[in-house]
Amino acid sequence: MTHDTSDISGADAHGIDLSSSDFATRAIHAGQAFDPTTGSVVPPVYLTSTFVQDGIGGFRGGYEYARSANPTRDSLQELLAALEGGSHAYSFASGLAAEDTLLRAVLKPGDHVVMGNDVYGGTHRLVNRVFVPWGVTLSTVEMTDLDAVRAEVAATSAAVLWVETPSNPMMKISDIAALAEIGHAAGALVVVDNTFASPYLQQPLSLGADVVVHSTTKYLGGHSDVVGGALVVNDAELAEKIGFLQFGVGAISGPMDAWLTVRGIKTLAVRVERHSTNALTIAESLEGHPALEAVHYPGLASHPGHALAARQMRSFGGMISLQFAAGPAAARAFAESTTLFQLAESLGGVESLIGYPTEMTHASVRGTALEVPENLVRLSVGIEGVDDLLADLRGALAALDS
Repeated sequence: MTHDTSDISGADAHGIDLSSSDFATRAIHAGQAFDPTTGSVVPPVYLTSTFVQDGIGGFRGGYEYARSANPTRDSLQELLAALEGGSHAYSFASGLAAEDTLLRAVLKPGDHVVMGNDVYGGTHRLVNRVFVPWGVTLSTVEMTDLDAVRAEVAATSAAVLWVETPSNPMMKISDIAALAEIGHAAGALVVVDNTFASPYLQQPLSLGADVVVHSTTKYLGGHSDVVGGALVVNDAELAEKIGFLQFGVGAISGPMDAWLTVRGIKTLAVRVERHSTNALTIAESLEGHPALEAVHYPGLASHPGHALAARQMRSFGGMISLQFAAGPAAARAFAESTTLFQLAESLGGVESLIGYPTEMTHASVRGTALEVPENLVRLSVGIEGVDDLLADLRGALAALDS
């Protein structure tokens, strides 16, 4: 049995209508009503594996066993639905667990997936090395080229069109509304990975997407202390399939992970504002630096997706990629020379991180069409003082010349 989380996008746990409320208000209150027993402002963490029944089959509040439903996980799912404008949300143990569950729900052997040629390496690996051997086929396309996408979707009779915008790590911006139209015209399910933007910056369902995917590990959790994933949809039939697999396969988020993610989301709006302003300042400061071949950030007027990003997103986010004119050795040296920017995988936390994607987050796509340039580093700009972050980056750039 799974717990019914339908029609939850506009209310908190006590039924208060938040549908017209500001994003920050929903982030703090949706699904987060105070505890009715004690009045605790913060809902409790339900660290339990099972629930006492009032007679056989007499479930209190619909709760039976923690794999099928847990009040803490339900509160997170209500919150996620409210932020993305969906009717159903599901929380998983990781972003890849969420993706795997979705693909199990909608694919069968013989189906085809069309994916952008610049996506998270783990997403490509999941489809290419788990679903392709099962009988699914996969192709990649330049997602910013709408004619190319239209042709590829039609030629392959695609079942799924997988979009990631901004893309990882080249920061390409794809037109969600146009791609949704193309996908639907061909009968494909349109999935958008919204991890880089977060629901604060864009809501793909409102632009026509069928499914939103998140690694909640990143901006939603926001503090580099919890791993998780999520799916948000509006279609009740698809939601039922996902809900069954969440229960039947069991890759759920635990109650403490769900609680930590909720806690992070409460400050999502203010954090992403700071991530974005810091990243824009850094990108503008570094653009044109003689050591850099390119600065990839959609907030720059020179970025090919700048105008689209300005229409589609509230702001431009906290992710920047840099390509070094002197090649891979310079990129590697730079990535290993910063101090405030810590060398680590992942992104979206309050602290700044730096990565070398070709050997870290995207090692699985080396030698494929999705291979990341070896002279590229990726910055996850945190919420520290921007002058301190700039001093760190400039010091690492200066060290390249010494």
